[in-house]
Amino acid sequence: MIIRVFRATVPLERQAAFEEKFRAISVPLMVSQAGLTRVTIGRPTRWNPEEFVMLSEWEDQASIEAFAGAAWNEPHIPSGMEVFITDCSVAHYERIDA
Repeated sequence: MIIRVFRATVPLERQAAFEEKFRAISVPLMVSQAGLTRVTIGRPTRWNPEEFVMLSEWEDQASIEAFAGAAWNEPHIPSGMEVFITDCSVAHYERIDA
């Protein structure tokens, strides 16, 4: 299993609109992907006041590639969502079963 961590920096004044679209566009897009086993989203807190996060868990790298293409190791932002984001990143990890 591979854990994909997507982080997006969104200024305070854009956060309500971003969160609405994050739920309405990004989550359904992710859930429709073959090989995705879990997705969780998080909103900013006082410790990260401008950062949203999406954690997704995938069966394997091939599943992520099928979703994101050859540049699977780069952030994938649905059309229209980029207007809210001032910075973003993505990182991948192998899951450790405890």
